[in-house]
Amino acid sequence: MQPKVRLQKYIAECGVASRRTAEKLIAAGKVKVNGEVVTAQGTKVEPTTDKISVNGKLLKRKEGKIYIKLNKPTGYVSTCAKNVNKSILRLVKDIPARLFPIGRLDKDSQGLLLMTNDGELANQLMHPRYEHEKEYQVGAKLPLEDHDIKQLKEGIMIDGKMTLPAKVYPKGQKRFSIILREGKNRQIRRMLEALGNQATFLKRVRIKNIHLGRLPVGKYEHLSRAERQNLL
Repeated sequence: MQPKVRLQKYIAECGVASRRTAEKLIAAGKVKVNGEVVTAQGTKVEPTTDKISVNGKLLKRKEGKIYIKLNKPTGYVSTCAKNVNKSILRLVKDIPARLFPIGRLDKDSQGLLLMTNDGELANQLMHPRYEHEKEYQVGAKLPLEDHDIKQLKEGIMIDGKMTLPAKVYPKGQKRFSIILREGKNRQIRRMLEALGNQATFLKRVRIKNIHLGRLPVGKYEHLSRAERQNLL
């Protein structure tokens, strides 16, 4: 639940008046909270549930741009549908804004997922022509041979089209990291399946210049100013 704020502060944040003028409006009986006139200065309100009006006009706070990174757990779906039991929205339900993911991670994958209410930026980052790098840590069911690594690097045919060249770094017989410049549906899993193998673990750790870092599974944090500048 969002913390309560002083009524005059909320009125100012909605762009109706300055705090000082808001206090005068309250004193004059021009402000209602949930249909009741409020004249006491310092009254606190819950912006997400209380209905506040000034001179009969319902207020709505000006929504600022929000950019967060989430460490999505396995089992959660990258969807904004409210009727889905394990939607990622349940992990950010305390944010008082309508967020949507920038790209997706399938249900069985975990790791870095960016979310925002900035539709223009989201569309830009998801557009194929920009080819933003995305880095993943991957575990495979079977050992990877040299020719498998070579194929992953050069490209693999999926749906009649070759994947773009990728950077691949072996981390052991059955583990590797891969950097893609595209985002086909379940791409890494399908690339391994084309090699007769199977992904047993998949974690995204970087999108462009945004790193997952030590963010705990299931938690989120707002992007820093430097991270936002890297995205914008």
